[in-house]
Amino acid sequence: MGIGLWFNKRIVEPLLQILRRGAEPNQLAFSTALGITLGLFPICGAAVFLCGMAIAALRSRCHAPSVMLANFIATPIELSLVVPFLRFGEALTGGTHFPLNSDALKRVLTGKASQEVLLSIAHALLGWLVATPFILTALYIVLLPVFKILVRKFSSAALSSKKELHSYSEIKLKSYGPATQD
Repeated sequence: MGIGLWFNKRIVEPLLQILRRGAEPNQLAFSTALGITLGLFPICGAAVFLCGMAIAALRSRCHAPSVMLANFIATPIELSLVVPFLRFGEALTGGTHFPLNSDALKRVLTGKASQEVLLSIAHALLGWLVATPFILTALYIVLLPVFKILVRKFSSAALSSKKELHSYSEIKLKSYGPATQD
């Protein structure tokens, strides 16, 4: 399966389904910004649980499929921001830099750096936590006009200011089985 086909099936088609459901642009922008922001959580694999908790806590104030799609999109970005969040957290606390070299990796693998690893995780979490409101706000500001255009262009329903968002159980994004060769 080519990357274009994968991108189309995993990103474009679910996004078009979301847009065609007639959700409000401000909730789509907030939900997408929230999904990306939570998707940047520096502990790999934990972001999906954070998104689930946010959806449960916010209920109808967020659009669950948008949160989850944005979380999925943010995964490669998450991996690239672990070190910047780590360094930002170290700078905030005045802590020593956790070395990212082969000697440090050997100490981690042999269990001789467990306290240093826990401290570095705490620094990365602190860096993410401090950056979160700024990331969320910036993404919302950028995404709001984008979703206004996209909803106007792709929405099949007329938008009204009192229209309720569909719940997560009502919107089923296409579920694709294992990749097959065409």
